[in-house]
Amino acid sequence: MRRYLALLVPMLLALSAQANDPPSKPIKSASAKEEASASAASGSASASASTKEERKPGAKESKESAKEAAVRAKEALAADELAARIAERLSVIRKEKDEAAARSAPKPVPRPAYAPPVRRPEVVKSKSDHGGGNGAAAGTLAVHGQVHWSYQGEGGPLNWGKLNPANAKCDIGERQSPIDIRDGIKVDLDPIAFDYKPSRFSVVDNGHTIQVNMGAGNYINVLGHNYELAQFHFHKPSEERVNGKSFEMVAHLVHKDADGKLAVVAVLIERGKAHSLVQHVWNNLPLEKNEPVQALTTMDMNDILPVKRDYYTYMGSLTTPPCSEGVLWLVMKEPIEISPDQLTIFSRLYPMNARPIQKNSGRLIKESN
Repeated sequence: MRRYLALLVPMLLALSAQANDPPSKPIKSASAKEEASASAASGSASASASTKEERKPGAKESKESAKEAAVRAKEALAADELAARIAERLSVIRKEKDEAAARSAPKPVPRPAYAPPVRRPEVVKSKSDHGGGNGAAAGTLAVHGQVHWSYQGEGGPLNWGKLNPANAKCDIGERQSPIDIRDGIKVDLDPIAFDYKPSRFSVVDNGHTIQVNMGAGNYINVLGHNYELAQFHFHKPSEERVNGKSFEMVAHLVHKDADGKLAVVAVLIERGKAHSLVQHVWNNLPLEKNEPVQALTTMDMNDILPVKRDYYTYMGSLTTPPCSEGVLWLVMKEPIEISPDQLTIFSRLYPMNARPIQKNSGRLIKESN
């Protein structure tokens, strides 16, 4: 650009000089060298003007680009601010949702610290071998630490009355059983009317004896009073004695009337021939205690009765806890027989399950003539 100006300045000075000369002097024609210089200066001026004109649109475009950049920057800033606001709002919504879930969720229950369990004395239900009776003759609960009644040791007959207050009669009763049957008065006793029929039955080992539970419909009638057979069971040796004599075993047939009063028929057992009904019971012995076995056949209780039906009778009690009194005893005078093998089978289970003899206490005993 300086070069163009250097050329332009002389030309301007020349034009100014010509203007100041008087008009009379002729104007010298320009030489070829001067025309070339003028032409070059004119070209330089045109180029400079053209360059200025070209530069004007570039500046405009630069301003527009700056303006667009500013607009884009402003839009980007607005977008960032919007994103920040959305993120803040989402955070508030999430916090409110978590608080609502916490309020609706069930509160955790604090668990107590572990404490070892305290063992309580076992409550054992007394299973009277003679079944329920009038009031006190019903089954009771015996609690004496871990001791349950038995025939030997701490739970034996001498301690029955101390195991449970309900067993008080075992210690203080005046009409306890069994007894030694002696000094009875012979009278014409009415025969016992047995009304037995084949019935379904089940066998259970109750922990004290082998017991046979009978189906309904078997009765005896004594002095015009009906009793229904509930069950029968065995003792070894016989609990009853007759004039001091003991027998190998005894079967107690427990009957109950409509008022819950008991009548027990005792069938004495001696060693001898095999007995079909006893074998029928042994065939259905359970494998586990207190798990009854329901027999698939029937049993006719007439088969356990002796041929002669004479008997002794007196008032007594259950021979197992709670030793309830008011029980009518009917002891058959004639025994039945079982074989040594049959006797051994029971002895393996219960070698001794008989209560000792109790005092007669002056009670009246009657017997058939």
